[in-house]
Amino acid sequence: MRSQDWMSQPWPVVFAELTGMNRLEGSRNGLLSTMEWPTMKAKRTLNEALPQCRVDVVEPGKCSRRHWVRCEIGRNLVFNIEKLQTYCLAEWDERVYDAFVVAAAIQFCDHTKARPSNGWGRSFTVRIPVHDSTHWNAAPVSTALHNALGFLTGDRWRIIFVERSRPASTPRQRNFHIPNDMCVVIPFSDGLDSLMVAGLTKSEHGRSVIRVRLGSKSLNGRQAGNSQTPFASIPYSVRYGEKGSLEPSARSRGFKFALLSGVAAYLSKARQVVMPESGQGALCPSLVPVGQAYEDYRTHPVFTDRMAIFLSALLDHEIRYVYPRLWHTKAETLAEFVTHCPDRSKWAATRSCWQGQRHVSVSGKMRQCGVCAACLLRRMSVHAIGAAEPGDTYVWEDLTTARFEDGAASAFRKRQPEGALYEYAIAGVLHLDHLAGLFHSPVGQVGLDRQIRWLHESLGVPEEEVRSKMSRLLEKHAGEWRSFLRSLGPRSFVARWVG
Repeated sequence: MRSQDWMSQPWPVVFAELTGMNRLEGSRNGLLSTMEWPTMKAKRTLNEALPQCRVDVVEPGKCSRRHWVRCEIGRNLVFNIEKLQTYCLAEWDERVYDAFVVAAAIQFCDHTKARPSNGWGRSFTVRIPVHDSTHWNAAPVSTALHNALGFLTGDRWRIIFVERSRPASTPRQRNFHIPNDMCVVIPFSDGLDSLMVAGLTKSEHGRSVIRVRLGSKSLNGRQAGNSQTPFASIPYSVRYGEKGSLEPSARSRGFKFALLSGVAAYLSKARQVVMPESGQGALCPSLVPVGQAYEDYRTHPVFTDRMAIFLSALLDHEIRYVYPRLWHTKAETLAEFVTHCPDRSKWAATRSCWQGQRHVSVSGKMRQCGVCAACLLRRMSVHAIGAAEPGDTYVWEDLTTARFEDGAASAFRKRQPEGALYEYAIAGVLHLDHLAGLFHSPVGQVGLDRQIRWLHESLGVPEEEVRSKMSRLLEKHAGEWRSFLRSLGPRSFVARWVG
């Protein structure tokens, strides 16, 4: 790789090129310490090329360093005492509070520095106050944290932990009923995957499922969760500078959600975190990257492997992230859910779209957009099992129209073929279509082979078995996609976009 080529690449890719080290092997063996990375001259050159951001996380009333971005606990990183109490299952653990501060600070950094227009990676230096800086700076914890973050975000991180000047306020302990038998933790949103896999886990295995809320709003906009339920909602919020969030890619969300569910497993003495994503959700965002973007590993097993190593070092508690639906499509999971689960009718009330209320409201009622990648995957999956949804589920009620704008509800104003929703729709259609042809595409073979090797190492499954399961998953997706396109007809704007 020539120097002018790697200058624009994300740090994990560059490091692999410079050292010849497989990224997964390096992480699993604890080799990628930011303090010990080789080729120091190359590292310095790379750091100078990446956009720099230095963030000083400070306690209330404390001064921040000159020329550093100030991030104040209590002002920028806001903790909700009542929500924190839903994580108080036993004597309060200061490592848990510090882990939340770290996750919030990483989110602040991710949204404070925009990614470059001609590249992807950024370089962050962050100072964070914690209750036991010796423990957080220790090689097993620090190395594992940097490995997970670098792999997830494609950025270069240097996190320095300093001692707090005074302890944080201790939340009041609450009494929650936590089952002592075979319990597992599942990250839970208002999404279809969360509902289905929680139901199947309980139905198939008779295991107690502890849900960790990853969102604060339900489909109708009302607050979700309550203080009487453990892990009822995210216990903190992040406020950015005067200009608000400057970076929409939000790769740090994967770190936040994996950490929240891992902490919940630690507190409830569970050993497993059940990841609800289908193969299309867990694997495919990294198989079909968009433009110059670094691959999306937010719910990928190789990333959660790194999080398990980090949390084990931090909390001295072994946690495994498991993927019971990894080799199934969303449609296959939906078919099993409606066949085997007693609450089979609840799937229609779930939400797959991530758009906010002000972007997808029709006559004052919040809907799902119906054209982003998540909505299209949902619609394709519902079609695959022969089911239907109410006509007012989506803003784009009709996908069979020849023109994009004609498919939206008549009362929706932002129907023009321009702007963010239009671009999301094109990207969503092309994502599903490219995925359908990936296994037979010579262009995609290099990335596909790399993923198969990683999954072989991560899952401990023979490489040929991984390849066979990957082939079946992608062929199943391709069949569902072709069937969905046929149902829309040849005049559909969706069919026109895929040619």
